[in-house]
Amino acid sequence: MLTKSRLLAGTALVSLLALSACSTEAAEADADSTAPSTITVEHAQGSTEVPVNPEVVYTFDLGVLDTMDALDIDVDGVPAANFPDSLSKYSADEITKIGSMKEPDFEAINAGDPDLIIISGRVADSYDELSEIAPTIDLSVDSADAWNSFTENTRTLGTIFEKEDLVEEKLGALEGKVEDTKELAADAGNGLIVMTSGGEMSAYGPGSRFGIIHDILGVEPAAEVQGEGKHGEKASFNFIADTNPDHLFVIDRDVAVGTSGEAASAVLDNELVKSTKAAQNGNITMLDSASWYLVGYGLNNVDSMVNTVHDAL
Repeated sequence: MLTKSRLLAGTALVSLLALSACSTEAAEADADSTAPSTITVEHAQGSTEVPVNPEVVYTFDLGVLDTMDALDIDVDGVPAANFPDSLSKYSADEITKIGSMKEPDFEAINAGDPDLIIISGRVADSYDELSEIAPTIDLSVDSADAWNSFTENTRTLGTIFEKEDLVEEKLGALEGKVEDTKELAADAGNGLIVMTSGGEMSAYGPGSRFGIIHDILGVEPAAEVQGEGKHGEKASFNFIADTNPDHLFVIDRDVAVGTSGEAASAVLDNELVKSTKAAQNGNITMLDSASWYLVGYGLNNVDSMVNTVHDAL
């Protein structure tokens, strides 16, 4: 009788464990079934219903690509571009090329059947046509409010791909570096940003595409520059000499886009430039052209840009 009682008890225990396991699996299944399969994303051109964790993703924005790379999110299609070393793997043949930085290849995009397309300013005019192929969102960064725009876009990506915790961790670390750089900037004097292209120069100030130096990192502008957003103000050697900045930050557009032209270092090899405090004190900083001109606001790239300015100060 004792043996039989133990047998019955064992059988009951096994049944109880099996029921418990079934209940757990059912609860997990219920939880999975209640998780949203799509979310509504607010972006620069409205709101769009997009899938959570989309499988096939195309992006025209290299800043977005940089952020997705930082978050270990797969990207299946990118434009043909002069990628910086940090993103060079996306030039591989197995990554679908979806056009150029400014011109989508609609046929290739349609054939790839993407679940999500991410664009920004360079192809913003193609939003409607791309939206007919797949859910499309415009994650352009607003130069007039770059930091908030960048962090909002980053959090949007974190929500779409369920990487919210990782996003907050990385943004928190980046905010610490920004604050450290702002402290240095407070005592570092002023700065001027110039871009060379085809032997000519443009100056950029707060609110411009390179305004991170002034708007976010706190470097005092050395001059009042009229150009905003993508376009700077035409500059001359006399302008640079008259401005006489403590720091001169230089972007070579020709290098960024892979065209031949007089190198920025040669353009600035001028007696008027050499007369500035920046030149005399060794404070001319050649910025990584592809990172600053092509990539811009991505999680890894902003970290790199902040480090560059920090080291320059």
